[in-house]
Amino acid sequence: MNGRMSQVLVVAALSAGAILAQDISATWQGKVQSGRGERRVVCKITRSSDGRPGAIFYSIDEGGYPIGASSVAVQGGTVKISVPSVGAEYEGKLSADGSTLTGSFTSRGNVSPLTLKRATAESSWLIPAMSEKLKPMLKSASPGFEVATIKPSDPTKPGSGFKMDGRRVFADRESLRAMIMFAYGVHPRQIVDAPAWADSEYFDVNGQPDQPGVPNLDQMRSMYRKLLSERFQLSCHRDKKEMAVYVLTTGKNGPKLTPSERGANAVPDQTMHRPGFLTERNATMGEFAAMLQGSILDRPVVDQTKLDGRFDFMLRWRPDQFQFSGRVQPGGEADAYPDLFTAMQEQLGLKLEAAKAPADVLIVDKVAKPSEN
Repeated sequence: MNGRMSQVLVVAALSAGAILAQDISATWQGKVQSGRGERRVVCKITRSSDGRPGAIFYSIDEGGYPIGASSVAVQGGTVKISVPSVGAEYEGKLSADGSTLTGSFTSRGNVSPLTLKRATAESSWLIPAMSEKLKPMLKSASPGFEVATIKPSDPTKPGSGFKMDGRRVFADRESLRAMIMFAYGVHPRQIVDAPAWADSEYFDVNGQPDQPGVPNLDQMRSMYRKLLSERFQLSCHRDKKEMAVYVLTTGKNGPKLTPSERGANAVPDQTMHRPGFLTERNATMGEFAAMLQGSILDRPVVDQTKLDGRFDFMLRWRPDQFQFSGRVQPGGEADAYPDLFTAMQEQLGLKLEAAKAPADVLIVDKVAKPSEN
């Protein structure tokens, strides 16, 4: 081997060693293209007391909420960061001087180039802090709507759901039964003696809470309970009834869930992108069970996981004719996934089983169509 070749190999070996020895614990930032244009991304990589790296992403042009990664792997100068809660992964090659990660960000099958630069105290972008107005509402607060408008929905208007944007709390194209389900956390079968129009007439609701701060999910439910009482004259009482339910428990090998970084008082983001494609962010197991029974399954879901805390996760499955009120046609992208019960065990480490058990029912004593705005 000639001297020139030996020198090249020595330099290459030294460079590889430098990359492998490089500590990537730092704040990294870069810009990525999305369907809504260019957005700034910050990734904070840290190292735990046992030496394992961890990471948190922030999309600072979309509110700056923290999104925790489940794993960070460094091998041969390649850094891989997995964020299963939003179906995303970043892979980048570390430069020899350790200042740049050149790679791509993959989210739900879409690949976008993303170069991350190691930030200094002077160059780092400011992660938005919540204003006083947008800070979480006090946990002890029991808000109602300050002023709420209720209008019949446009029958041609697509979409529906209970939503929040800042302090604005609103619902698009929702029935009385759906409002009762949301307000009291029950399945349609748990609502007894509702009038026929509870399923046939749809409403849009729009307003803000009558107390400062951003409400959490329980406080949003409180707002709708007060709205139903004041504007729909709803009067009801609870009882127990033996009925067919699904019981949610942990699997024999334990759960596969990522703890959320958003905070206990933040509102959960429960998004059904399309049938069989569910993303849960900052959700408790009780809120997950409520989503399953409220939007997907044909019977109530009883949470017996005994898991505390809030989690980020995704669930992908092939719906059957008993889910989504039978509105889902077979075929399509979801056919590549297992059925819901198998997907629950494989992807989340949870178990869903049919059973008969006592369940709460909500008996409607009195209700009327909403008063004028």
